Amino acid sequence: MDYYKILGIDKSATEADIKKAYRKMARKYHPDLNPNDKEAEKKFKEVNEANEVLSNAENRKKYDSYGENWKQGNAYANADQQRYQRPPNQGGSRSGNPFEENDFSDFFSSMFGGAGGGSRGGRSGVKFKGADLFAELNLDLKDVYETHKRELNINGRNIRITIPAGIKDGQTIKISGYGGDGLNGGPKGDLQIQINVTNNTTFKIDNNDLHNTVELDLYKAVLGGDLIVDTFDGKAKLKVAAETQNGTKVKLKGKGLPVYKKEGEFGDLYITYNITLPKNLTDKEKELFTELSKLRNA
Repeated sequence: MDYYKILGIDKSATEADIKKAYRKMARKYHPDLNPNDKEAEKKFKEVNEANEVLSNAENRKKYDSYGENWKQGNAYANADQQRYQRPPNQGGSRSGNPFEENDFSDFFSSMFGGAGGGSRGGRSGVKFKGADLFAELNLDLKDVYETHKRELNINGRNIRITIPAGIKDGQTIKISGYGGDGLNGGPKGDLQIQINVTNNTTFKIDNNDLHNTVELDLYKAVLGGDLIVDTFDGKAKLKVAAETQNGTKVKLKGKGLPVYKKEGEFGDLYITYNITLPKNLTDKEKELFTELSKLRNA
């Protein structure tokens, strides 16, 4: 995980910036505000983890230096120190290599949990998983409304992946075995594809729900009637009640975004009415409104 990206800040952020970003993200994904939302719960845990590391100056320094392996920062530092401080063998030169063969084996085994056949004293006996590769895939909101397949070209290799319906902006798809080659016969790393979703619609997104504002003319608001509104996948007819007030919100159940990895489940669409007043009234219309005003105030 990129802790800076999780909090929406860059590496030059101050302690105050980190604290402000953490509070904002923690509120957004807090379980009390997102009941029964597993994705929000996951995000909340990531936000807390990011804050725990970046708000601690020492841990942040290790993270900036060693990335995801920041917890092993002391091991790296000790290895570097030994590299330059250890005297050469009594028998002569170390040929410019500050590590013995068994040093590589012991150090990297402790760092990455590598294990394998062969003698403990040689590098050839330790297998290491290959490095993960990272890529980004830019999608429009409409692209994640239905599950579909997409072909990518990664380092000259064509890879066909499935984009699940309802995948969210910032989520990652992992393709096992499509990363870098392993060491000493170790397994290949993975391909991590971050999904970037752009919303070019008039709808506002709230998890799986959508929100939109539609114009409602004064006469229909007062007298009631039918209204055709846009949904994400088409149109719907609404029955406007007589004497509808400005700002009234109605829910269209199941007309939101698909729920990630829950086939057939959708969020809801919330429509808010914005009542518009007539313009360029004729003299007759003004006369009628005046009579109406007198009746209301009689």
